Amino acid sequence: MEESMLNEQTPRQIVEELDRYIVGQKEAKRAVAIALRNRWRSRQLDVAMQDDVIPKNILMIGSTGVGKTEIARRLARLVKAPFIKVEATKFTEVGYVGRDVESIVRDLAETAVRMVRQERMEKVQERAAELAEERILDVFVPQPKKSQNPLGKLFGGSDDEEKESSEENKEPKYAAGREWVRKRLLKGELEKEVIEIEIEDSGKPMVGMFAGSSLESMGDNLQDMMANLMPKKQKKRKVSVAAARKLFQQEEAAKLVDMEEVKDAAIRAAEKSGIVFLDEIDKVAVKGQGSGPDVSREGVQRDILPIVEGSTVMTKYGPVKTDHILFIAAGAFHTAKPSDLIPELQGRFPIRVELKSLQKEDFQRILTEPQNALLKQYKALLATEGIALDFADDAIERLAQIACDVNAQTENIGARRLHTILEKLLEDLSFDAPEMEEKEVRVDAAYVDKKLKDIAVNRDLSQFIL
Repeated sequence: MEESMLNEQTPRQIVEELDRYIVGQKEAKRAVAIALRNRWRSRQLDVAMQDDVIPKNILMIGSTGVGKTEIARRLARLVKAPFIKVEATKFTEVGYVGRDVESIVRDLAETAVRMVRQERMEKVQERAAELAEERILDVFVPQPKKSQNPLGKLFGGSDDEEKESSEENKEPKYAAGREWVRKRLLKGELEKEVIEIEIEDSGKPMVGMFAGSSLESMGDNLQDMMANLMPKKQKKRKVSVAAARKLFQQEEAAKLVDMEEVKDAAIRAAEKSGIVFLDEIDKVAVKGQGSGPDVSREGVQRDILPIVEGSTVMTKYGPVKTDHILFIAAGAFHTAKPSDLIPELQGRFPIRVELKSLQKEDFQRILTEPQNALLKQYKALLATEGIALDFADDAIERLAQIACDVNAQTENIGARRLHTILEKLLEDLSFDAPEMEEKEVRVDAAYVDKKLKDIAVNRDLSQFIL
């Protein structure tokens, strides 16, 4: 996490990395790459100037399924930065029932804590594995209990001498027993053995009691306070040695991590590296002089404004300053325009990027080029059944054409249309795969037409099926 804050990738390298997963949309990729590089540049400045250089927030304009969310998500993964995606329509103006916009920052802090904690836990895995093994040994070979005779003192202390000699006799047996079990564990002979273990009972969280309201943060704080007051309960579970090792290792790693340090590092990461993707911003844009729901939508914009401008939000981990968080807003803007947003909010998103609608050539590339392209995914899934699936070039071209046509005739859902089409195309194959004798299947244009032509041509059918 700390390393991500000093990411030194050039804009060109960032775009090349995004190209591995996302087809086209060069302008949007360039915009986010520059924004990311500017973060690195600002950290090279004097401390006095750093505070004045704020990130240039981005507004992405484009219909659904063209890659807006994926660009932001991949960018966050690339730099290991705290990232959250929220929908502007989920929030309500302060005073109304619903989530208030400050929960965006609370969620970002939560994500940052989870990431930093995971990173710190990975660093202590070696030590945690050793401690986990000791706990497994304790289950197989429990430490001998010291025998106590309450009447011993009444008879002149001879019992103490007997006790000491019996303890001495037990110790070598105990050590030998542990060593014997340890060797079997190392050889993997006991992995499937079922044992009874005791682990911490995390308890059921109070989900829903405060969720979706302005009392949400109060609910979090109350839950934490109660958890600290009450002693941690232990619960017994019967699991295999392999499962016990994972549970023990996770528990021991958590104990080795200093949560106060994690909280401090997480807040710094959220403040300096956090990325918030604000989707469906066009849905809260108000056209003309509105009333009723329009008033509330404008209120949401005004509530978002101070967070985007820079303010301090209290979270259960401490105050988080939003001045240097990068906000990427996105929307289709079919009915509303960016100019329908309140002027103050428009000014906080100086970089505007329009994402292009996908064409036939884009669909062809989406099917084959990305690192985990759709066709590669389906081939890998069916390979688990022993099926060797192969797509001819004319089949890929035909699938791209159908996706393009159906998007044009019905609702344009971009690349998501390919998921629907491929599921329909391979439905019979996926169902029959376990019983098939013919293990090699080649999909060509004729196969595609046989499965999809009638549906693709019939507009009414394609509306419901594709």
